[in-house]
Amino acid sequence: MSTAGFNAQNGTGQPYANGPSQNPVGVQQLPAVNYGVMPQPGYNPMQAKAPAPQGPGLYPSGPYQHIPPVSSYQPGVPPASYPAPPGQPHLTRPPLGGPTPPHSASPSPGPRLPPPQGTPPPPIASTSGYYPNPQHQQPPLMAPAWQYNSAPPPMGPPGPMSTQLRGPATNHVTPPAPYSSTRSPSMSHNAVQPPTSQQGYGQPGGAPPPMNPAASHQYHGSGAPYGTATTMKPAAPPPMVNDTPQPPKADAGPPQPGPPGRHLGHYPSLPPRYQHPASPHGGPSTTHPAIQSATQPYTRPPQPYQQPPPGPGPAQLSPSLATMSLQSGTPETLRVVNLLQERNLLPSGPVSAPTPCLPQDLQKVNCSPEVFRCTLTSIPQTQSLLNKAKMPLGLLLHPFKDLSQLPVVTSSTIVRCRSCRTYINPFVSFLDQRRWKCNLCYRVNDVPEEFMYNPVSRSYGEPHKRPEVQNATIEFIAPSEYMLRPPQPAVYLFVMDVSHNAVETGYLKVFCQSVLDNINLLPGDSRTKIGFITFDSTVHFYNLQEGLSQPQMLIVSDIEDIFLPTPDSLLVNLSERKELVQDLLKSLPTLFEKTMETQSALGSALQAAFKLLSPTGGRLSVFQTQLPNLGVGALQSREDPNQRASAKDIQHLSPATDFYKKLALDCSGQQVAVDLFLLSSQYCDLASLGCISRYSAGSIYYFPSYHHQHNPAQVERFQKDLKRYLTRKIGFEAVMRIRCTKGLSIHTFHGNFFVRSTDLLSLPNVNPDAGFAVQMSIEENLDDMQVVSFQAALLYTSSKGERRIRVHTLCLPVVHSLSDIFAGADVQAMAGLLSCMAVDRSVTASLSDARDAMTNAAIDSLSSYRQSVLTIQQPGLLAPACLRLFPLYILALLKQKAFRTGTSTRLDDRVASMCQLKYQPLAYAMLMIHPALYRVDDLTDEGALNVSERTVPQPRLLQLSVEKLSREGAFLMDAGTIMYLWIGRNCNPNFFTQVLGVPDYAAVPENLYLLPELDTAESQRTRAFVGWLREQRPFFPSLHVIRDESQLKVPFMQNMIEDRTESALSYYEFLLHLQQQISK
Repeated sequence: MSTAGFNAQNGTGQPYANGPSQNPVGVQQLPAVNYGVMPQPGYNPMQAKAPAPQGPGLYPSGPYQHIPPVSSYQPGVPPASYPAPPGQPHLTRPPLGGPTPPHSASPSPGPRLPPPQGTPPPPIASTSGYYPNPQHQQPPLMAPAWQYNSAPPPMGPPGPMSTQLRGPATNHVTPPAPYSSTRSPSMSHNAVQPPTSQQGYGQPGGAPPPMNPAASHQYHGSGAPYGTATTMKPAAPPPMVNDTPQPPKADAGPPQPGPPGRHLGHYPSLPPRYQHPASPHGGPSTTHPAIQSATQPYTRPPQPYQQPPPGPGPAQLSPSLATMSLQSGTPETLRVVNLLQERNLLPSGPVSAPTPCLPQDLQKVNCSPEVFRCTLTSIPQTQSLLNKAKMPLGLLLHPFKDLSQLPVVTSSTIVRCRSCRTYINPFVSFLDQRRWKCNLCYRVNDVPEEFMYNPVSRSYGEPHKRPEVQNATIEFIAPSEYMLRPPQPAVYLFVMDVSHNAVETGYLKVFCQSVLDNINLLPGDSRTKIGFITFDSTVHFYNLQEGLSQPQMLIVSDIEDIFLPTPDSLLVNLSERKELVQDLLKSLPTLFEKTMETQSALGSALQAAFKLLSPTGGRLSVFQTQLPNLGVGALQSREDPNQRASAKDIQHLSPATDFYKKLALDCSGQQVAVDLFLLSSQYCDLASLGCISRYSAGSIYYFPSYHHQHNPAQVERFQKDLKRYLTRKIGFEAVMRIRCTKGLSIHTFHGNFFVRSTDLLSLPNVNPDAGFAVQMSIEENLDDMQVVSFQAALLYTSSKGERRIRVHTLCLPVVHSLSDIFAGADVQAMAGLLSCMAVDRSVTASLSDARDAMTNAAIDSLSSYRQSVLTIQQPGLLAPACLRLFPLYILALLKQKAFRTGTSTRLDDRVASMCQLKYQPLAYAMLMIHPALYRVDDLTDEGALNVSERTVPQPRLLQLSVEKLSREGAFLMDAGTIMYLWIGRNCNPNFFTQVLGVPDYAAVPENLYLLPELDTAESQRTRAFVGWLREQRPFFPSLHVIRDESQLKVPFMQNMIEDRTESALSYYEFLLHLQQQISK
């Protein structure tokens, strides 16, 4: 997760230099990465009620220019509050009226809670106002609103450092040493940019590295969309200067401004056809509807390339875009929906991602929404227009996703813009056969001679047909210029808790067996290394030196000054010492069977692991079962069980110590990522422990109430998730940079990473299950542009030791009317981005602020639609069809485990849910936000899918309301990480006998978590459907069969989002509240 607690940057929005320096020095808040507890220009539905406490210390950072405010929209003082039901914070409105008088310097107190009432009271009126212009803006005191779309302004230097940590409390750390030339990450600060003379590749003023004109070109397309890999040797070209990775010289002339365009003439003018397989039309999809709703098929059947007729390029599309203008007619996305009258808004199938309003030729080559998705598929021309729409602008990425189709290119020349370093892509403009114009900065670049050859067609003189210009997602095998050291080997170090509590859970036996089963499937090559450390009150190392007949355990009891007893034989080559490793794994479970050690020195074990991995980098996997209570990093319980259901703000969402964040930053500097497996039935302070993974680009796996006998469902989930974790692909020493068209800027990141500069993320490990999000603003008007582009470039080392670059490019239209902006809104992407923003707000400000801000997000967008887009005012709560589910998703977030109040929620459960919302790709996060409900006692083959010779039924999605349940049926709820099968008391007897294998309702076991494999059609259909749902995600959701009297009925019913509870509004009541606020 990102941080100040979860602040999406390193601390309270502070950037870091390339490797933190030795001494924490206060510096000015930097504009491009601030997260925003300070007032900022631009629409912000999440302004803090009071500034979050400043962290005691800041890392120094490189020199960056401040970004001036670009917008005038500023929320004012919050009005009177809507009385919340018992246990629920007030829902306040951001100002919507005229100018607000100046505030006093001191913040006003927060809204008072009404006395407890049996039912939620009706909303009451409030007044509000906006600051009308930027010259007279004043910081709002308590407006709970986000600043969606503008870069944060500079902030003054922090106050003096203090030993008492407050708020995010993660900035006051001793920074790790700066990188040395040998341990520097494999990238300069300009992501995926080859080193220049300052990096040792030539003398200042000297000639660029020579290009080998006869270098081999290889192109590999999995699925062979371009045929088999080919090798070509073109004729030696004349000397060129633009084919090197060197930056342009002073005499190259300034970058040429202006939008991208293609001049008409004999040369092809539009990007060539997309050669990825097209999604089958008319045929059923084999993707889970809830995930399908967040994605679209990436692959399409091979299509022969056809030369496009001469026509306008992206800069000359105004006539074609004008004909497609959403103003010319009312599209389905802008159909007016009265939310108070239309109850059945949830579609029976998936909600697909909106398709950008682009000409067909551009849309064919656009990036898949599975990988790259924007909250607005039509970008406003100006920041003021975006502020008026009051919707968040941001991107959601799944950059290392497992793809069935990925073109791979091997070339000694990777063509990039010499000004902004953008990779050539389908949306550049070829001015002629020898020149192309960058679609991000508009500089005209020369086409290198080597790029004139097309390895697919084996023809010369057609650069527009190269795979790089035909695929929005592509991977390059990087040449040596993209390496600062030889690619590291795959290195895996496992650190395991073996205290009495850990042995009691029984996880050690499952872990050792899983590693034994999958040891030959670990990604890597002949250089792969492996090592093991165990700990309780002492730290145990395992000598796997050559010549030993069995592993040797070495115990270090001086945990205050940890050292490595035999540094050379603790991390060993897997292929050479496999037998010793297997012997160790077989003996470990019995080694600590009778231990009575109850203490946990996790901090010291992590320090030892860091020392062991520092020379190479690698992956550190930590298994912890209790609160660390000994040595460095020791923690104390901060949870008060009596406050779990408190309606007031939840405390202790931020870390208790900066030890784990500091260690994570040290790890990141040495290319070490830490993955945390938390298997516990007691409080472990995940808010503090999670920092070790959040800042090192690791993952967090949470298994509450894990026990090998009492909770077999969690054991099954642990086994399946661990197998995926051990065998999935992995990228080492990675960095990712996101670029966007001139005029747009990125100012906030969400996910697990370390921010090395304003737009560069350091990812010591990258895995295919990690998602990221970014918030954006419009710094300069986009008046003369028809389209804008975004490009994410991920440079990583594969487990086989190859340096690779994966590039994704997304193109979206620019529009000038509010109706066009609303028509292109992606409601699921908006919900996903808002959930990330709400996690940050919960930690840096308060949970009630986050809840108020999410409510305001729905109010503001629908209010803007009503005031600025609707031409005929009608009664009711009106929304465009594309936003009809927005209030439902906002209510779902308010009732989600991360943000709910008034319901007993363990602190670790809440923090784990926040971690997942920030880290999960959108497709999987949506199931956590709004679960899917199906009736499964009457499954038929009608409309079923055929998947791998299985028939998979496709029941319709049901609304999350008790009124959709029936005692005569059985209902499956898919909540992402868990599934519930609720059995009605009067369910069809056939279902009991044919699916569950029991005679009647009373015979259903209390803790049934496996569907028996019965030789009946009903059993096969049910198991096929559940199995198909599970296959749609990388983690394993456990299944729980529940009856009316089951304990798990409570969490099942809590997911009935549309129903009212003692502490939360029903969906209809929530809509009434929104209507009342909008009507003021």
